[in-house]
Amino acid sequence: MIRVLIADDEPPSRRKVRRFLENDPEIGEIHEAGFGEEAAAAIRSLSPDLVFLDVQMPGLDGFQTLASVGEPRSFHVVFLTAHEQYALRAFEAEALDYLLKPVDPDRFERALERAKEQVALRRAHTSALEPRRYLKRILVQTNGRELFLPVERLDWASADRNYILLHSGPVTYTIRGTLESLAQQLDPDQFLRINRSELINLDRVREMQPWFHGERRIILHGGRELTWTRRFRAASSRPG
Repeated sequence: MIRVLIADDEPPSRRKVRRFLENDPEIGEIHEAGFGEEAAAAIRSLSPDLVFLDVQMPGLDGFQTLASVGEPRSFHVVFLTAHEQYALRAFEAEALDYLLKPVDPDRFERALERAKEQVALRRAHTSALEPRRYLKRILVQTNGRELFLPVERLDWASADRNYILLHSGPVTYTIRGTLESLAQQLDPDQFLRINRSELINLDRVREMQPWFHGERRIILHGGRELTWTRRFRAASSRPG
């Protein structure tokens, strides 16, 4: 899944870009920033794969925001602006694309497809250089004590705002974080994201049943029933 940051000082513009992104099954976390300094801080803390960056913002503009983050750049940039005269500077800044407001849906889709291809290439290159290591245990707290939960004992996990609920048999542990970040640290051969708020341990699946609108009902060994949505089924069927 691709992590995205939308940096724009106009809330309606951010909402429009978010709506476009939410229609794509390969998009995961979507974060927003309203001005340059906030965008720079978000880039450093969230490590997005793709940034939609407004050229004109209060404080740092889009180009100054990129300069403040520095090199090497671990993300791709698509500039957003209402003015054509910034196109040359955008490509000098090695932007992946340059979208004029109001953003046309078809033009946005073409830019997003190109961005997804570049994100995939970057990840493939990184994976070739560094063998991927996945979590073997998760630090949790219970009754005032800390312990390590082996990931094979995790039945399923669910998102609860800024927290993750880890369900292991009859016990539920709460840790701070996002489901997207946890999913990226778990072996995809064993764990599967089935919707925006839940992931499962495939070894804990008892059976699957056809459900409405192309979805699947997943029944775990403990009897818990969850829904594998059509969007996440489509994403998991894509190679790579």
